[in-house]
Amino acid sequence: MGVLRLTDGRTHHLVELPTLRRGLLRMCVHLSCPGLAIGAADLRTLLVGDVLFRAAETVGVQARHTVDLPDLPPEQAKALDRATAALGINPPADGMAAADVHVSATQRPDTEHGVWIEVGPVRDRLTAIPGLHDGAAADPLALRLALLSHPHHEPITLTSRTLADAERTLTLWRGRVADWARSPSRPVPDSIRCQARTAITDDLGTPGVLAVLRHVAAEPGVPDGAKFEVFAYLDRVLGLDLVRDVGRA
Repeated sequence: MGVLRLTDGRTHHLVELPTLRRGLLRMCVHLSCPGLAIGAADLRTLLVGDVLFRAAETVGVQARHTVDLPDLPPEQAKALDRATAALGINPPADGMAAADVHVSATQRPDTEHGVWIEVGPVRDRLTAIPGLHDGAAADPLALRLALLSHPHHEPITLTSRTLADAERTLTLWRGRVADWARSPSRPVPDSIRCQARTAITDDLGTPGVLAVLRHVAAEPGVPDGAKFEVFAYLDRVLGLDLVRDVGRA
């Protein structure tokens, strides 16, 4: 069983998450929904919870999570369902006992039980948010990549250029992964696996995981078959559908 360490928003210290209780990590994601509407900050909060969910599973810990949110109007509830599906966010479980981890962007949870993961604010400069608003041109997973490119507790600004850059990166990586898939498989190099695992388990360092992918893609000494396995392995946490184009003409 692995160890996950995250900065507790109450103490600002790195702590080990309590995952030894029958190997189960219980999470609650708290959404504010200002004006009873879903925004980019809420999607970022959900995404941080989803990455933690995925990270827990990669280190052999079963994870369950619930979402705490106000009663939304029907159209906003449907928009939330569409957005979470488009962004590849795992659906929540039914109600459960007290959570081990709380994920929140606006305020610390009322309960003193569990670790609080603080999510940084989002400055939204977009006319439409992919996956949430009709008419958004970008791939919703470009929004996911853009949000994962920054530490989860730091502020981030979303612009149309941010999403365009992220979408170009996704297109490039998916094309390369499809090419590498034609080569004989090779194991993930131990040094690369160690770097990626350290980034994942220490404060959900998704920018570090993305840096590993960029290094591997540009490293001529790594066989193409190993590059494919690295991208497929790390996409279990990133959730960017990097193998989507494998086998396509």
